Amino acid sequence: MAAVLTIDDLLRVLAECAGETAGADLSGDDAHRTFEEMGYDSLVLLETNARLKQDFGIDIPDEADGAKTPADLLTLANATTVGVA
Repeated sequence: MAAVLTIDDLLRVLAECAGETAGADLSGDDAHRTFEEMGYDSLVLLETNARLKQDFGIDIPDEADGAKTPADLLTLANATTVGVA
């Protein structure tokens, strides 16, 4: 069964995939900033999706293309885990 992903987990993975240092200053307040505002491009998001699958067993659906913020992506990721037995 996949674990429920927290905003802190997601922000950490995003920062790591963007090549930011482990001490990147991201917080839950960043959940509603757009990926564009955060400087994250489509390559970072592809890497993030791959890491979520590898590390958390979460396979983000194709609708993830519509996710504009970490909060959007978190909602999709956790909705995916609901159907996992």
